[in-house]
Amino acid sequence: MTFEKMIAAMTPDVYQSLKQAVELGKWPNGERLSQDQKETCLRAVIAYDSAKLPEEERTGFIGRTKKDGSLHGDDPLEPKVLKILNEN
Repeated sequence: MTFEKMIAAMTPDVYQSLKQAVELGKWPNGERLSQDQKETCLRAVIAYDSAKLPEEERTGFIGRTKKDGSLHGDDPLEPKVLKILNEN
């Protein structure tokens, strides 16, 4: 089974279990996750989020909209003007 097929077949319960394992650093039975297991579980959680959840519900989403509809801070996708000052 490929990684993509595994994500497509993943149930919400399995997703929640993997997400909790990453958050706590251990499996439901109390056994600690190895670094490789953490990375694999996090990769699966992010892939599931991307495939099955709206953007605002995904792991790591940071909303930039204030209650009044305006945005916090600068838009990270907007190009910035760089000023080069010559001190000669």
